[in-house]
Amino acid sequence: MSDRPDAFSPAETGASPGVSGDQDGASSGQDRTGAAPTCGKRTEQDSAWSRFWGEIPPTLRLAGPVVAAQLGQMSMGFVDTVMVGRLGPDALAGVALGNTLFFFLLILCTGMVQAVSPMVSQAVGAGKPDTIERSVRQGLWLGIMLSVPVMTLLWFIEPILHLLGQTDVAVDGASAYLRAIMWAFLPACWFTALRSFVEGLARPLPVTLITIFAACLNAGANYVLMFGSLGLPALGLVGTGLASTIVFWTMFALLGLLVVLRRPFREYTIFGKLRIPDPETLRELVDIGWPMGVARGIEAGLFMITALMVGAIGATSLAAHQVAIQCAAFTFMVPMGVGIAGQVRVGHAAGRKDRAATRRAGYASISIATTFMVITMVVFLMVPEWIVSLYLDMDAPKNAAVIPLAVQLIGIAAIFQVVDGLQIAAAEALRGLKDTRGPMVIGFFSYWGIGLSLGYLFGVHLGFGAPGLWWGLVAGLTAASIWLTIRFHRQTAPL
Repeated sequence: MSDRPDAFSPAETGASPGVSGDQDGASSGQDRTGAAPTCGKRTEQDSAWSRFWGEIPPTLRLAGPVVAAQLGQMSMGFVDTVMVGRLGPDALAGVALGNTLFFFLLILCTGMVQAVSPMVSQAVGAGKPDTIERSVRQGLWLGIMLSVPVMTLLWFIEPILHLLGQTDVAVDGASAYLRAIMWAFLPACWFTALRSFVEGLARPLPVTLITIFAACLNAGANYVLMFGSLGLPALGLVGTGLASTIVFWTMFALLGLLVVLRRPFREYTIFGKLRIPDPETLRELVDIGWPMGVARGIEAGLFMITALMVGAIGATSLAAHQVAIQCAAFTFMVPMGVGIAGQVRVGHAAGRKDRAATRRAGYASISIATTFMVITMVVFLMVPEWIVSLYLDMDAPKNAAVIPLAVQLIGIAAIFQVVDGLQIAAAEALRGLKDTRGPMVIGFFSYWGIGLSLGYLFGVHLGFGAPGLWWGLVAGLTAASIWLTIRFHRQTAPL
């Protein structure tokens, strides 16, 4: 595991090997004794801070549409949970289990496909359009290769859920939901490949507009298919899964049309040579992507296994967990979007071999993401009951046991908000350097070695239930945020 990113050469822009531009400036300001004047040091520091603050506006401009797209996509899960919550705790437990499994596998696979993003962004910085085209094409092929086995697994998932100790009610609901939503897996992978291409060109607005439209379509399709309308029967959880399938196919179709028809995307022949195999690019994509997918899978696995352990406690705990995790996941989309923007900025700077700009880009996104999550932490701590009321009818007797537990979990979620935002921004900055193995190893030891172990100890062994499992999440995310930030700092240190 190298401590230097492959993207950099020993020579930096405009400087001799081993000597940065800032060092040259310091040398020229020295007096005859060789000591730099105090005012020279202060000027250097002021200039460094000025360049850092100058990185904030372009990061925010790029992050804005990306964050909106992340929130739009996440709002689909929010709407699903709110609407299913009206069906009762049993239905909510079923969608919690099914949703957790589906999106764990989707995150694992799209994490691999997202290797298209650093490949495209560094190719943009280096001025290599052919590399951009080849990377996106092979990303589409990789989506097919990953979807087939996953869809097969989801179709036969019911006996596996029983073996994992889930309640019959949750298994029945989750199995029906998964057989409906599994058809969304392939278009979701394809959409990820095209999205990585579009955002790698620093043109995220089309993805935002498509995602907002998809969120509206999801709400309408949910209402029609879940509760029965326009002459269709009420399908309950199955209707939720079918609505998601319709939405993901629509998202891919719209983005595909945009890539073919609109500039600057149509200048790249993404679909023109799709049938021509490119083993070398596919191998590089997999080499970069599998640690990304595994790292995302390790992180998602922390939440999936936590949900399974909560589900083994009972349907009430699982329903409360679903409410709290949806809240945390919704706000997480902001630092996630900021991190993706940071990854693009880092990749562009790394592609043109500018180490100082690379460090600024990474730290700008880390600072923005962490600041936002501090704000959400305050909100979570101040109005937890109001947040729960968005998901559950506070006056319904059937929710009496769920509500206080959900409020308690949201209080804990407020704590891990901050470290969760920090760790994802640092991880995305490292991916912009094509450094994917380091975050994978860090994620394994943080999330599973620390997070799951302590969660099991507190929640199951010591009997603290769902709150104990959530404190394990806090511990794992805290460890990851520290190690990932230190690694980025070392990767971009001046030579």
